[in-house]
Amino acid sequence: MGRSISSLRGIGTKTAKLYSKIGIETVEDLLIYYPRDYDVFREPVKIKEISEGKSCAVEGMVIKTPEKKEVRNLQVITTVIRDESGVLDLIWYNMAFLVKTLPVGSRYVFRGKVRKKKGRLVMEHPQMYTLGQYEEMVQVMQPIYGLTAGLSNKAVIKAVRQALEEKPIYREYLPEKIRKEYGLAEFNFALEQIHFPKNIEEYKIARRRVVFEEFFIFVLALCMLKEENIRTKNSFVMYPVQETKKLIDSLPYALTKAQKKVWQEIQTDLESNQAMNRLVQGDVGSGKTIIAVLALLETACHGYQGALMVPTEVLAIQHYESMVELFQCYGIQKKVILLTGSMTAKEKKVAYEAIASHQVDIVVGTHALIQEKVVYDKLALVITDEQHRFGVRQREELAWKGGKEEDRTVHVLVMSATPIPRTLAIILYGDLDISVIDELPANRLPIKNCVVDTKYRERAYTFMEKEIEKGRQVYVICPMVEENEQIEAENVIGYAALLQQKLTSKVRVEYLHGKMKAKEKNRIMEEFAANQIQVLVSTTVIEVGVNVPNATVMMVENAERFGLAQLHQLRGRVGRGREQSYCIFVSGSGSKDTMRRLEILNQSNDGFFIASEDLKLRGPGDFFGVRQSGIMEFKLGDIFTDAKILKEASEAAKKLLEEDPFLESGENRKLREYMEEYVTEQLVRINL
Repeated sequence: MGRSISSLRGIGTKTAKLYSKIGIETVEDLLIYYPRDYDVFREPVKIKEISEGKSCAVEGMVIKTPEKKEVRNLQVITTVIRDESGVLDLIWYNMAFLVKTLPVGSRYVFRGKVRKKKGRLVMEHPQMYTLGQYEEMVQVMQPIYGLTAGLSNKAVIKAVRQALEEKPIYREYLPEKIRKEYGLAEFNFALEQIHFPKNIEEYKIARRRVVFEEFFIFVLALCMLKEENIRTKNSFVMYPVQETKKLIDSLPYALTKAQKKVWQEIQTDLESNQAMNRLVQGDVGSGKTIIAVLALLETACHGYQGALMVPTEVLAIQHYESMVELFQCYGIQKKVILLTGSMTAKEKKVAYEAIASHQVDIVVGTHALIQEKVVYDKLALVITDEQHRFGVRQREELAWKGGKEEDRTVHVLVMSATPIPRTLAIILYGDLDISVIDELPANRLPIKNCVVDTKYRERAYTFMEKEIEKGRQVYVICPMVEENEQIEAENVIGYAALLQQKLTSKVRVEYLHGKMKAKEKNRIMEEFAANQIQVLVSTTVIEVGVNVPNATVMMVENAERFGLAQLHQLRGRVGRGREQSYCIFVSGSGSKDTMRRLEILNQSNDGFFIASEDLKLRGPGDFFGVRQSGIMEFKLGDIFTDAKILKEASEAAKKLLEEDPFLESGENRKLREYMEEYVTEQLVRINL
């Protein structure tokens, strides 16, 4: 279990509860709670080079005696500095002592965020350093951790320093042969440098080691699952039925060639001697849902039950309603039921009884589908999305729920809209067979895209209003929930307030983020789906959210902070109806490399092309602010940024298993012990 976090100085019961909220119970948990970003001290810039909204450091001489004013119970201190390129106003709040410590003629390095006030650039609340102090700090990387209300970054830094000072020695799980072959640092060194890197180079060495191990252990676990899958007998053999053929022929549109090919692969799985364990990759709007419906219908026609599990309640309701409507429209006599966490106890009881007595054929819902009280009757197929990958343990649990014969196992179909290049998909989904729907239906209007800088915002707001006047709706995506002084990025709460002022009073603006309670999130998404909300300001939680065909505009702030594949995923929230849709990517960085990368989204709406181009452009040093989310949440690794390391780790894992399949020799035994612990505990985090 490890030593409790409260054993560290200064962490009492109250603070321990705050750490618990971010998943830290022990000192060991704290040490592998890696920084999510770093504040890097850069060389000072000239005053004429600074720009609004950016944090920077400038070296300047004080040319005006500091003044103190009282404004709304605030002490406001102002002064002016100069360098050879120009002058800059500085402002502080409630720091009256500066009046005496900043004499005219004194020279310092000032570091802070620059804003425009009354037409002039002003550096707000800057930190001050002597020239010598700042010189020592250039290129120093200060860690920034994920926090919760009541827990400061300073407090986490202090706790981590204390834990590292105790010099905990972790066992080295990677065999020495692999460390030498791939040039990997020792784990204890890497651990210290991940939290407090001496410089960028040391950080890269440490990060490479930690990421390699994450991927290496993951691939080893996948290989174990693959072996398990190969031995899994098909307990529910199914053959093609007329009902699915009739539905395909009756649809008002023809299936694409890619859809037909994937449906054929699924049918072949269902009638083979091995249980299906397949991934269907398809771009947003490629028609994965109808393939899922066909598989569920075929299952029901054989007298078995099928389940479709999705990440949000709103999405579950939408899938349920559209499936019921489809079956009624085409006279399909199969019963569908909804099961979600927010249903009342009475509603759940009715659902449980209907499922257990096989009064229903298909169950649609959230993770409530695998709760303890749900008992199925001959559950043969579970379809999940990539947020809910099922591993061996979940399949065994479902097989047990599915009937009285405990040796039965379910077929598993994983649907993914995340465009991952095939080379990476084969590694990441090594335990699954892979199908790809690589074409879009002919009747879809391509989304019109534009990549702009922050100067375009006002025009964008005007464009939004015009679309809203036509009855349409808008998404605005921001990378953060609340403002953070250490990171320059728009935040949903502040941005929603800003838009409420900018847009007419008739327009209702709301925000949505992952920290909100499920009930509140569902309410907001339902109201947006019903067009009671016209503008939804959200974090990437919307990525797997609601289907709103009426939404025609998406504006992504700080687009440079997202990976291209993720931006493409977000873009998939619009373009779902008959009207022309638009996506505006706003970059807060003026760098040519950033604009070149974002320009790929202008060139194509093909997710697989975008993902492969993203791989080419993003070098191994491109770690900050572009982490993909929602694909597989490794602690540190990112499958796009770290594609090369992922391939090396996969190669090393497979080579090791070829030489020692059961990890029985020498130091491999330590790895085997760790693997047993890892497979039973940590893989749960990435739903494997």
